[in-house]
Amino acid sequence: MCLAIPARVIRVNGSKAQVDFGEGVLREVNVTLVQAEVGNYILVHAGYAIQTVDKKEALETIDLWKEILAAGEEQGS
Repeated sequence: MCLAIPARVIRVNGSKAQVDFGEGVLREVNVTLVQAEVGNYILVHAGYAIQTVDKKEALETIDLWKEILAAGEEQGS
């Protein structure tokens, strides 16, 4: 199973972009496979942007991830 996480593009410099995964998590990813622009949301897998997504879909996915992570923390307590 592959997981791709949505992130917002902060900066683009050639084939690399700095993206924000939320809560202060910034990373550099390769954007050669997509047309990434500042402010866009992209799906990131293994350090590569694999698809652009609209803001609504990205934010819904981020909310679902937060719920999954919170449920895992509750079970671990």
